[in-house]
Amino acid sequence: MYINQRLLIGKTAEGKELSILPQMANRHGIITGASGSGKTITLKVMAESFSDAGVPVFLADVKGDLAGTALNGEVNENIEKRLKKLSLEKTFEAKSFPVRFWDLYGINGHPVRATVESVGPEVLSIMLGLSEAQEGNLAIAFAIAKDENLALIDLKDLRAVLQYVCENRDKYTARYGNITTQSIGVIQRSLLTLENQGADHFFGQPALDVKDFFSLDNDGRGVINILHAVTLFESPDMYAAFLLWLLTTLFTTSPEVGDLDKPKLVFFFDEAHLLFHDMPAYRLKRITQVVKLIRSRGIGLYFISQSPTDVPDEVLAQLGNRVQHSLRAYTPSEQKSVHAAAQSFRKNDKFDTEKTILELGTGEALISFQDEKGAPEIVERATILPPQSRMGAIDDITRNKVINMSPLCGKYDEAEDPESAAEIIEQKAETKAAEEQAKQEAEAAEKQRVAAEKAAEKAAEEQAKLAEKERIAAEKAAEKLANERAKQAEKEAKAAEKAKANQKKATDRLLGNILGSAGSAIGRNITNKIFKDIFKK
Repeated sequence: MYINQRLLIGKTAEGKELSILPQMANRHGIITGASGSGKTITLKVMAESFSDAGVPVFLADVKGDLAGTALNGEVNENIEKRLKKLSLEKTFEAKSFPVRFWDLYGINGHPVRATVESVGPEVLSIMLGLSEAQEGNLAIAFAIAKDENLALIDLKDLRAVLQYVCENRDKYTARYGNITTQSIGVIQRSLLTLENQGADHFFGQPALDVKDFFSLDNDGRGVINILHAVTLFESPDMYAAFLLWLLTTLFTTSPEVGDLDKPKLVFFFDEAHLLFHDMPAYRLKRITQVVKLIRSRGIGLYFISQSPTDVPDEVLAQLGNRVQHSLRAYTPSEQKSVHAAAQSFRKNDKFDTEKTILELGTGEALISFQDEKGAPEIVERATILPPQSRMGAIDDITRNKVINMSPLCGKYDEAEDPESAAEIIEQKAETKAAEEQAKQEAEAAEKQRVAAEKAAEKAAEEQAKLAEKERIAAEKAAEKLANERAKQAEKEAKAAEKAKANQKKATDRLLGNILGSAGSAIGRNITNKIFKDIFKK
């Protein structure tokens, strides 16, 4: 309840009011206690009080029982007894509060989306459960996407970039560092698991504008933004990583405002142990820095978990407003947690803090808030106020009515799929394929041209050889013919000579016969002379 400019959370048996001062609310806080000890009631009372004080609230509903905040509370017998014990019968008012429902899956509230680019490699690595080396490869993929204007909107974009980086790793290694196919393969498999958990609904556009959390209703009351996280909580890593992303986004997008009269927003981080479980030192350092500095952005953080030991000491030291419900101490580990919880309070000489933690009943708590100077008050044993709104789940009709009456109805409903990394890489691949095909076609055409030239050259050579062969053959034929003619002429000359010789022989025989016939040498001489003269002619 918001009374006298204070957020009344509980009262001691003596009637002392234990309230959070609005100007100290952004000094952060923690609510701890065993299951069933009343943490959710305390969270609800705080959220309602902040709303009445004009402070918007964000909280995650992991069980579905905080949705009743949108409906008027019911004063039953148990609540009447508590009000009487707290002397609040006349001032308590059962009422509803301005609520805005959100849902990562877009079923039980306004859809919550973020681009892969805005989530970043660090938070995404938590979602995927990556090792430091694998996170390094993921960070390289993000850096390459940024440098090459490859917008990472949804998971298909990230898948495309990872494959693109892996295929071209030799090109990038010298500039960005070592890229291993093994790490890329692990990331791709982890993304598939994330998709099976429904995370593909979260990554996309239109992306959530966290400024929508900083809303007031017409009466000036802060809107209580309730994330329906029943399904999301089934994937603890996804749940913790999402809230871490949201917290980081609030930090990076909110301007410095210094110390205010009251916070601009209060953020409740339920099941906080999931955030810090097995967290490496370098990541814890970053979160601690956010917790320290987000106060100056006007945002208060309240962690809810079973034990203060669930929160690292570096973060616990920043939490000035503390509510401790009962703890159990059956094991040495549980006893250690009880001792640590007791030591975190300013001692009250009226009771043994450690012993009292084990004795607290449901709805009771040890409380220590910060005073006007920022110092922790002495711890007090108190009874927590009952919530003014209804406790429990609501039906779908009521939920849908609240959603449809919201001024944000329709703003995030329809998912968008603008051109991004997947399409750009596909276009690059198509362009490259077209260029490769054109290159191959050009090479084929060049090969054909060269082949044609070679064929023509070969044909010309063969034609020249054939012509030369024909020329040589013609020459040989002509030479043969000439030879044959020469031989024929020689043969004919020889034949003529032979004929002439034969004729001479015949003449000589004839002359011999005549001379013989003449019977005298004179006769022969005369005869020879006569015939020689004849032959000479």
